Amino acid sequence: MSWFRVFVISWLWLVAGCGPREPQQTYTLNGQVLSIEAPRRQLTIKHDEIKGLMPAMTMPYSVRDEKLLASIAPGDLVNATLVIVSNDAYLSAITKVGRADLPPPPPDVPMPAASSGFELLKPGEAVPDAAFVDQDGSKRRFDSFKGSTVVMTFIYTRCPLPTFCPLMDRHFAAMQKPLKEDAALKDVHLVTVSFDPLSDTPPVLRKHAKELNADLSRWTFLTGDRDEVDRFAARFGLSVSRAMNDPKDITHNLRTVIIDKDGRVVKSYTGNDWTPAQVLSDLRGVIGD
Repeated sequence: MSWFRVFVISWLWLVAGCGPREPQQTYTLNGQVLSIEAPRRQLTIKHDEIKGLMPAMTMPYSVRDEKLLASIAPGDLVNATLVIVSNDAYLSAITKVGRADLPPPPPDVPMPAASSGFELLKPGEAVPDAAFVDQDGSKRRFDSFKGSTVVMTFIYTRCPLPTFCPLMDRHFAAMQKPLKEDAALKDVHLVTVSFDPLSDTPPVLRKHAKELNADLSRWTFLTGDRDEVDRFAARFGLSVSRAMNDPKDITHNLRTVIIDKDGRVVKSYTGNDWTPAQVLSDLRGVIGD
């Protein structure tokens, strides 16, 4: 190997080692492992307050190194390091510190009658009308979206984990251009519903929309009376719980749904595994039927 090649390789190594790193923040997480999904490199942890980030809650977390899951099991008490970067959050270290009985599963309560407003909507069923307020402070009923195929998701703007609400925002933002460019999808409308009306007032939602470069002719942000929003969201399987001493402390899951132009549920996506490409493909199937 010539001295020149040695020099070039050494220089490349130096550049790679000194290149800019993605900004990140790390936090200490203490909690109990409730479940592990090794194929997805994911585990669910019921954890204490993460100071400076979020209150105590139960959430799924991912790992980049699947070996971290080999030495733990449901029921284990763990200390972990949570790493948050711009578009991701993951555990970089997990240490078992003890073990405790798992909390009992919730009781098997019969599904409430449809008249209660909490029965889970099934594909083909009509979405109930509800009253909202949009990012401009205007009253908006959900039935006003009839005539357009709707993709709807639920968020709150203060959500701290980039793989939760911020990911839903990024996915919707990424869909704007394909929706605009595909004539078959010209009547598709994006709807983001905030379940945190205490913080997500219309001015906050409008500012949030601007930060996402949202085209408000195609993407609407809604909030409203907290109880009515909760009842509406529950029909799609969204679960929201708020701390008794601070209603701004929110624990939630994720739901995204396609609704046809007649206001009927077509498809629901659980969690954050869906992609914009998947939804766009499903939309073309809906509109082409």
